[in-house]
Amino acid sequence: MSKKHLVDVLGLIGCGLIGGSFALALKRAGLVRRVVGYSNCHSMAEKARQLGVIDVCSSSILQSISGADLVLVAVPVAASESVFAAMQHGLGSQTLLMDVGSTKGSVVDAAQRTLLRLENFVPAHPIAGKEASGPEHADPDLFLNRQVVLTPVAASSVRQVERAASLWKALGAHVSTMGVADHDASMAVVSHLPHLLAFAAVSAIKAQPGGLDLLKLAGAEFADFSRIAASSPEMWRDIFLCNREQILLQSQIFRRALMELENHVAAGDGMALSQSIENASRARFRSAGLPPRNDRSP
Repeated sequence: MSKKHLVDVLGLIGCGLIGGSFALALKRAGLVRRVVGYSNCHSMAEKARQLGVIDVCSSSILQSISGADLVLVAVPVAASESVFAAMQHGLGSQTLLMDVGSTKGSVVDAAQRTLLRLENFVPAHPIAGKEASGPEHADPDLFLNRQVVLTPVAASSVRQVERAASLWKALGAHVSTMGVADHDASMAVVSHLPHLLAFAAVSAIKAQPGGLDLLKLAGAEFADFSRIAASSPEMWRDIFLCNREQILLQSQIFRRALMELENHVAAGDGMALSQSIENASRARFRSAGLPPRNDRSP
């Protein structure tokens, strides 16, 4: 392996947006010599090869990880266990294994049930993406200045955790670590519930008479809010089911907040409604590191 390369061979399982972007980012930075990709949809892997996302299109998971010193699993989280089971006898003794799932509890449980060596496993979650999917949307800048959360398991070796962090940092990401349960609870608040609400909002409008025509009238505000409703159905189905307890908890909290606003509207209580909106507005400005609206110069 050249001194320039942090990775000699990347075995990529899943050649879509996240996996493809990771491969392209490593390639552009000159940090990988060869990328061998596999997808259960052969046409997707072949398209990734034609686009230069991967160098070799393999016919099996075992073939794609043979000789790899880094393996990245970028598949829907519900498929993690079958992927881990297929690769367990082919991983090298020093091969770093990462996944990029948006939930971690179910993925870690699957790894503990199937993998022979957990010391080389470092779960990762790059908080980056697009509503579009597929290798044609892969972007080497996808992780630039974005958060990547590592959730090492108890058996993860310090050396492999440090190596994983170095790789993501080399792609321009900001890396942090969290416990698995804390990660899933946090993502339910800031990612999973917002997606659930976006899907519900678009579905509610579509279900009304003339709903599709109403969607055509929507302005920029609705477009910003509902953009994520165009995300992959397969991926988000799996996320909702794998993190169901935390998502349902956050949904209940949201329902209470929505009911409070509904009650103010129903009662015609403008003062209470204004205060609730102001509280939310101030919290949003604070979270973005901005002074509240009333404190800013015109």
